[in-house]
Amino acid sequence: MVDFNASLFPALIVVFLILSQSIKMVNEYERVVIFRLGRLSGIKGPGIFLIIPLVDKVIKVDLRVVTVDIPKQAVITRDNVTVEVDAVVYYKIVEPGAAITQVENYKFATYALSQTTLRDVLGQMELDGLLSERESINKRIQELLDAYTDPWGIKVTGVTIRDVSLPDTMKRAIAKQAEAEREKRSRIILAEGESQAGQKMSEAAAFYQGVPTAIKLRELQTLAEIAREKNLIVVTQSQVLETGNIAALSQAISRKKEE
Repeated sequence: MVDFNASLFPALIVVFLILSQSIKMVNEYERVVIFRLGRLSGIKGPGIFLIIPLVDKVIKVDLRVVTVDIPKQAVITRDNVTVEVDAVVYYKIVEPGAAITQVENYKFATYALSQTTLRDVLGQMELDGLLSERESINKRIQELLDAYTDPWGIKVTGVTIRDVSLPDTMKRAIAKQAEAEREKRSRIILAEGESQAGQKMSEAAAFYQGVPTAIKLRELQTLAEIAREKNLIVVTQSQVLETGNIAALSQAISRKKEE
């Protein structure tokens, strides 16, 4: 009996080792690509599954969104201005089998493709468009990357241009341009105000010309406003004002003094 148990012990060790190599487990956000004798066998996960040791080869793939930081790239715009641009690309794997079988290193390939696509798109833009159309540029780069990486089983979920660095000479030129633009708008607003004021004064003059009483009342109002000033004496020609108007003006001056 002792000899029988001793002979089974090595076999039990072998069985245990085989089972330990056969049982695999992956998380919810992971998948495993299985190659059996060099051929794609299938995709497993999440959870626990079995493989054939020494026959199956497994490659684990992460399905979470990956962030790729694109360092500053020197780009020459269409109007021959050199700028440095950096960006962030977000992507995730939607087909693990294609990501392993269609490209040698999907991470490096996506990184390199993001760099070249960023330079190509920005090189077709003028500086003004690059500074003012960030949203459309991000969308354009995302669409191109998504189309390029689709055969690899990769989905590009977003692209964001973080910073655009300009040479100091270009910054000064843009500041001067902005200042000149503000000065132009200021002059236009001032000219429009003068034009509107002149138009209103012309309309008022035409109205007063047709209604002499209105101009007389306006004259009296002006004199009354002048008389509000302390220690101020208003001298007018007697033929300009009628007796009733003079009386009204005197009353207004008296009320002002009493106040």
